[in-house]
Amino acid sequence: MEEDCDKQVEVLQAQLESLLQGQEDICSSCSFTEQALNHGSEAEVLLVKKQMSERLDELANQELPLRPEENNQLDFLVETDGLRKSIHNLGAIVTTNAVAAETVATGEGLRHCIVGQQTSVTITTKDRDGGLCRTGNALLNADLSASDGTIVGEGEVTDHKNGTYEFVYTAPCEGRLALSLKLYDQHIKGSPFSIRANKMTEISLTADGGKKRLKSPGSSHVKQRAIKRPASMYSTGKRKENPIEDDLMFRIGTKGRNKGEFTNLQGVAASSVGKVLIADSNNQCVQIFSNDGQFKSRFGVRGRSPGQLQRPTGVAVHPNGDIIIADYDNKWVSIFSSDGKFKTKIGSGKLMGPKGVSVDRNGHIIVVDNKSCCVFIFQPNGKLVSKFGNRGNSDKQFAGPHFAAVNQNNEIIVTDFHNHSVKVFSPEGEFLLKFGSNGEGNGQFNAPTGVAVDANGNIIVADWGNSRIQVFDSSGSFLSYINTSADPLYGPQGLALTSDGHVVVADSGNHCFKVYRYLQ
Repeated sequence: MEEDCDKQVEVLQAQLESLLQGQEDICSSCSFTEQALNHGSEAEVLLVKKQMSERLDELANQELPLRPEENNQLDFLVETDGLRKSIHNLGAIVTTNAVAAETVATGEGLRHCIVGQQTSVTITTKDRDGGLCRTGNALLNADLSASDGTIVGEGEVTDHKNGTYEFVYTAPCEGRLALSLKLYDQHIKGSPFSIRANKMTEISLTADGGKKRLKSPGSSHVKQRAIKRPASMYSTGKRKENPIEDDLMFRIGTKGRNKGEFTNLQGVAASSVGKVLIADSNNQCVQIFSNDGQFKSRFGVRGRSPGQLQRPTGVAVHPNGDIIIADYDNKWVSIFSSDGKFKTKIGSGKLMGPKGVSVDRNGHIIVVDNKSCCVFIFQPNGKLVSKFGNRGNSDKQFAGPHFAAVNQNNEIIVTDFHNHSVKVFSPEGEFLLKFGSNGEGNGQFNAPTGVAVDANGNIIVADWGNSRIQVFDSSGSFLSYINTSADPLYGPQGLALTSDGHVVVADSGNHCFKVYRYLQ
């Protein structure tokens, strides 16, 4: 108990010192600026203008830890069987690292529900650094109330003892309700949530039948929103070879700029040593997680100089461990060591808008250039090996290509966003085959983005506009969907296969990545 308290005191003391230092900096800068403006001549003010601006800008951008980074929970767990051994085994003092400011909730139950039917919400507790908590026993309270504040529904919170909790509630009446989720009497992120409770007869499916030309995801000019719906709504349920067990294992992330948070995540890669890499485009960084979703590290500094990132969209891992990043706005590909140290950049002066990257079996770097509608093949030292493709609608042309994958035969598989198809080329860039057409049925696409290949040669495709993931055999014949109905996708982008054989996808519209169980 004393040790636990000492650790929490140490964290809070460090936070207090940070706040006091921030207060001192504010007072110092205010005093400096006030003296310069009140007592200095115009010439003196001009002389210190730069220094004043720098100090004021620094204050404006300073982030201080304004909420407690520890909680005050101390519980005594009684172990009655221990009495037969020793009084020392009577129980134990337990605490968690969970804080409300970082804890998140997910699930359709945060947005809408059906009157009289049970609806569930998943709560994932996190510590002050945004890391996942792995133990239970946190004090979590949930209330469902009407617009006048009256409590209208009761529910049950289930502690899964692994840092996650499930709140199941039943709305007794229709209308707008408020769901309050509190951890240690503090609202978690997004709480209170506004929920629309509908009667069963009011639920209907809608579809937008209009055909519009889409802008690439991540652009500020997106005209058509991705459609939110279960990915298996068109599936016949028939399983062919290599059946897939449709099962969301977990999701990681929410919108933000901290560790484990994302703003327009796009590319995804997986390493052979059990790591998942996410290109966090608008946060100008790459975040790294373990296969089971534990945050490991992140790197990246915003800028337009070598070693900096302006808009990372694609990410891949070279067999030698190097991390390869397509930087769309800087118009080059950056190469970092496995621990995030910048090594070199390639493609500068040749690339116009690199979107996706991959690595072939010869160690060559495959770059999908979205703007020039070409695919470039580089040696790791930056020497151009070859390139193929141009803008157009024919088999050998592209209209907004996005990502690429390489199969066991070293063939290059490219998603063609505006042509609503997937195309396969030889290692030399010769066209081999294509599959897909514009639509919502089996094997059709509405702007495909991410692509990956499993050990059996099956091709997995993120169907961005249809908000689903489809699986094809090596010839392009439709096999099945990966079911996302439990937690629907909203504009999936990059995807990859983890080293333990599961599918990880960047769910850009929901600001998270999701891992699905996948049986090859």
